[in-house]
Amino acid sequence: MERGGGNIGAKKRGGVGEKKELFHVVHKIPVGDSPYVRAKHLQLVEKDPEAAIVWFWKAINAGDRVDSALKDMAVVMKQQDRAEEAIEAIVSFRHLCSKNAQESLDNLLIDLYKKCGRIEEQIELLKHKLKMIYLGEAFNGKATKTARSHGKKFQVSVKQETSRVLGNLGWAYMQQNNYVAAEIVYRKAQTIEPDANKACNLGLCLMKQGRPDEARQMLRDVALRKFSGSDDYKAVSRAEELLQEIELRPGGSPVELEFSIGEEIMGRLDVLINEWTPFQSKRLPIFEEISSFRDQIAC
Repeated sequence: MERGGGNIGAKKRGGVGEKKELFHVVHKIPVGDSPYVRAKHLQLVEKDPEAAIVWFWKAINAGDRVDSALKDMAVVMKQQDRAEEAIEAIVSFRHLCSKNAQESLDNLLIDLYKKCGRIEEQIELLKHKLKMIYLGEAFNGKATKTARSHGKKFQVSVKQETSRVLGNLGWAYMQQNNYVAAEIVYRKAQTIEPDANKACNLGLCLMKQGRPDEARQMLRDVALRKFSGSDDYKAVSRAEELLQEIELRPGGSPVELEFSIGEEIMGRLDVLINEWTPFQSKRLPIFEEISSFRDQIAC
C-alpha cells in the first residue's frame, strides 16, 4: 500500500511539472526566474509592455541573455511608439551582444529608421548589408538562414535576401524622390529575382522620369502576370491603376537634378566595386554583373 501511495505521489508531482513545462511551451517563455524570464512573462503573459521594458533593461544590465533581451526590448519599444528610444538602445548596447546577433540587430534598426523617417541612416545601413552579402559575410557565412514570420519558420537564401535588401533600398531612394537611383537598384533586384511589387515600383520610377513607354511595358507585364507574385491581387491592381495614370498623363520630362544625382550614385557604385576588388575570391555569383549597372541603364 505504501509503495502504491508513493507512485501516486510521484505521478502527481510529475503532472504538476508537466503542466508547468507545457505553460512555458505554449507561451514561449524560457524556464527560470531570471530578469529576462520575468521580462518575457510580463510581455507575453501579463501583457504589460512598460513593465517588460523595465525588466529587459535589468536583464541587459545583469548580462542575462543580452542578445535576446536587447532585441526583444527594441521590438516592444517599437510597438509602444518609442522607436527613437529603441534606436538609441541598440546603438548604445549592441557592443554587448554576440557577433551572431549583429545581423538581426541591423534588420531591427532598418525597420526603426524607416518608422522614424530617418531615410539617410536607413540607406547607409542597407548599403552596409549589401556589402556584407557581397563579401560573403551575411548569414554569418552560411548559405541560408532561418527566418520567422507570423509564427512560422522558413529558410531564406542569400539570393532572396539580396533581392529583399535591394527592394528596401530602392524604396528608401523613392522616399527621397531620387527616382534615378531607385531605378538602378530596382533593375538590379529584378535581375536577381523578378518580382511584381518591385516591378510596379520600377514602373513608377520610370513614370516620374518622364518615360511613359518604358513604364507602360513594365506595368503591363505585371498585369499579364509575367512576374512572380503577380497572382497577388494588390500588385496587379496597383499596376492597372498606374497604367490608367499613364494614359491620363502620358507626357512629362525628367528632372535634370535627378539625373545628376543618378550619375553620382553610379560613381559611388564604381568606387565600391573597386573597394571590393581585393575580396573577389569571396564574392558571390549573384554580384558578378554588378559592374554592368551603367550598361543596363544606358540600354
